[in-house]
Amino acid sequence: MMRVATTRRPSVDDTNSSSLASMARMITPHLVRVGVLGQVGRFMPVALGDFPRGTRVVCRTVRGLELGEVLAIERTAVGVGIRATDGELLRRMTVADELLAARLERRKDEAFTACQTLLMERRIAATLVDVEHLFDGQSVYFYFLGTPPPDCEPVTDELARAYGAAARFEQFADSLELGCGPDCGTEDGAGCGSSGGCSTCALVSACAKH
Repeated sequence: MMRVATTRRPSVDDTNSSSLASMARMITPHLVRVGVLGQVGRFMPVALGDFPRGTRVVCRTVRGLELGEVLAIERTAVGVGIRATDGELLRRMTVADELLAARLERRKDEAFTACQTLLMERRIAATLVDVEHLFDGQSVYFYFLGTPPPDCEPVTDELARAYGAAARFEQFADSLELGCGPDCGTEDGAGCGSSGGCSTCALVSACAKH
C-alpha cells in the first residue's frame, strides 16, 4: 500500500498562537546579575523586547537604577503561580548609558582613593573593599571588610555628599531612566530634545560628540 505524506499549512490560529507564545517569552521574568556584589534577581521587562543571555541592561531595583547583565529567561513550569519579582528590566543599555557607565566608573575610582586617604589621615582601622555608585547617581555605597567601626560613617557620608554634588547626577535621573534621544552620543544622533540642544544637555560632558 502506498502512503501519501500530507502537510497542513499553518492556519491563522496557529500563527496567532505562535506569536502569543513569543510574546509570553519576552515578558516573562529574566534572571539578571546586578550590583558590585553580583546579586542575581528576577526582573520583569516593562515592554516587549529580546534580552538574550549576556545583554547589558538597565534595571529598577529597590535601591534605584542599576546596571545588570541578563543570565537567563526564567522558565516557569505549567501550573506554577507567578512569584514576586525583584524589580523591572527597563531597557537594553544605549550608547548614552555606556558613556555614563564609564563616567561613573571613573568617579567610583576617585571615591575609593579619597575614602582610603581619609581613613588613613583619621587613623581609622577599616579595610575598604569597593565602592559602588548607582546608575541614577542617587546613592554611593562603600563596602568594608567585616563590620566597619562607627568612625567610618562620617567619612562615607562626607564622600557621598561630595561626589553626589560634584557629579550632579540628581538633575538628570529621569533622563537616565527613560533614555536619551535616538542615537544620542553618535554622529547620527538627533539629541535629547532639550530646548538648548546639546549645549544644555546634562550628558554633554560624557557625550562622544563633544
